[in-house]
Amino acid sequence: MDELIISPYFLAGIFFVVAFAYASVGLGGGSSYAALMAIFGVSHLAIPTIALTLNLVVTSAASINYIRHRHLRLGLILPFMVTSIPFSYLGGSLVLPEEIFYWLLLITLCVVLVRIYAFDTVALRVTPGRSGQIAIALFTGSLLGFIAGSVGIGGGVYLVPLIIILGLGTEKEAAACGAAFVLLNSVSGLIARLPRHGIDILEIMPLLVAVLVGGLAGSQAGSARFSSRMMDKILGVIILLAILFLVRRLWH
Repeated sequence: MDELIISPYFLAGIFFVVAFAYASVGLGGGSSYAALMAIFGVSHLAIPTIALTLNLVVTSAASINYIRHRHLRLGLILPFMVTSIPFSYLGGSLVLPEEIFYWLLLITLCVVLVRIYAFDTVALRVTPGRSGQIAIALFTGSLLGFIAGSVGIGGGVYLVPLIIILGLGTEKEAAACGAAFVLLNSVSGLIARLPRHGIDILEIMPLLVAVLVGGLAGSQAGSARFSSRMMDKILGVIILLAILFLVRRLWH
């Protein structure tokens, strides 16, 4: 965090807003955390570890609230987790060169941006059948797990709309599964990363407190009564800025 070009307390304030908005729809916020840290100069080696840690804090709070309101369905999330957990560990075990890391982050953020602005209504519905659903879940879990471990983006931003598109659950159930998915993959990725890329908890404490409070408040609002589609779009601006920053960085 020594590379930060702004105050960590100012960054914590931004992360509070991000955590509240994302937790309200069952997400950890890893895409925006990674984007903001890239913009403000955090080392590429530290970004995934910090993002996964923040994801873990936010989705722990979110999972508790969604379980308390009985939105989590284990039968729905299990097929995704079968492949995502080992692939998250695999991604966290890799030591990516700086340029490859930023290319992977850039591609991932571009997909996130398309998901936010082009598929916000998730009006498309497909019914591939039970075997098709399991196949999609296994493939999607492996891909999102790898992204979680290697980049620090938990994957909930893709998983939640996918569950709705496939007609597997309600918006609340999708949000609950998204929170649990990000939580477990963050744990798996961190187990792989921490022996080689440890972090100073005291150094990132302002960020941890900010996302914990934001995650608790956001998930409580989301699990009970709140929808945050507009906030999702606003946070897409952060992703767009990060994309522009990464493009500039990769071409200079």
